[in-house]
Amino acid sequence: MDNNTRTIVFITLDGVQSLDLTGPMEVFAMANLHKPPGMPAYRLIVASPHGGNITTHAGLEIHGISALRDLPADIDTIIVTSGSEAAMREAAAENILLPWLRERSTASTTRRIASVCIGALVLAAAGLLNGRRATTHWNCCALLQKLFPDVKLDADAIFTADGPIYTSAGVTAGIDLCLSLLEADGGSALSLTVARELVLYMRRAGGQSQYSHTLKSQVSSQTTTSTRLQQLLNEILTQPTGDLRTPALAARVHMSERTFSRIFQQETGNTPARFVDAARLEFAKNLLITTNWPLARIADHSGYNSLDTLHRSFMKHLGTAPGFFRDRFGGVV
Repeated sequence: MDNNTRTIVFITLDGVQSLDLTGPMEVFAMANLHKPPGMPAYRLIVASPHGGNITTHAGLEIHGISALRDLPADIDTIIVTSGSEAAMREAAAENILLPWLRERSTASTTRRIASVCIGALVLAAAGLLNGRRATTHWNCCALLQKLFPDVKLDADAIFTADGPIYTSAGVTAGIDLCLSLLEADGGSALSLTVARELVLYMRRAGGQSQYSHTLKSQVSSQTTTSTRLQQLLNEILTQPTGDLRTPALAARVHMSERTFSRIFQQETGNTPARFVDAARLEFAKNLLITTNWPLARIADHSGYNSLDTLHRSFMKHLGTAPGFFRDRFGGVV
């Protein structure tokens, strides 16, 4: 075993979403350019049960993939991505991938095994998620729980860690997971450097929700009313300060309070007050993770009228205090 390298094997199948594979790979490839002296480099290998070529969901062909039988013995990390439904069913039915994963999970050289998106179904089929906390793409959570009831499903998490087994939600969440793995290997400074190089808006922690409040709030209608409302929603999300009570918001879009409340709930599924509360909470969470600001300053910039109000909101919605949330998920250096 070479002490100067860590081998990471990415298991992939036909029909994989390209970003499920290339996003996590780029995290470790970029880390090789910025790692501190003395830290082992990452050796990246893409593999499939039989090797050869695969075609991604978008039609991109990837050639020269290694077969499982040809992989080295000293694999540090295994990351299982996804594939088409047919490819995953075939992989589960064949007597190759699942036994290989079970054997590798007990190997002394294998430090951790992870999945991206619906790759969690493969880990579950191999029995590696039994009794463990896990997540997957939000659209596949019900299926995972139905097929594998012994899994402790956390449908809202971006990624999970339970012992040496890790899972992530869909697509870009695989990048968040791998940034966390990189932080465990090389520290938060390296992880944040790579996140900046990849031009990520923010490095998300595993305890955050995979459901974006911003995306959930976007209206799909193209009517004049919805256009005005969407502009207001964006203003609230990006600057949740000032008077955001319902009468003031209605005035900003030139509606009566009654009409505004009705249309707002119809098009967002939330009352104005609940939307503002959720927007302020999300804004404060992001500041806690990405800045070293004092809590009072975060409360002020998030639209809370006092530090006590910020604290009550966190306890009500998250069951934890702002300071504890920062201790657990913050990574600013």
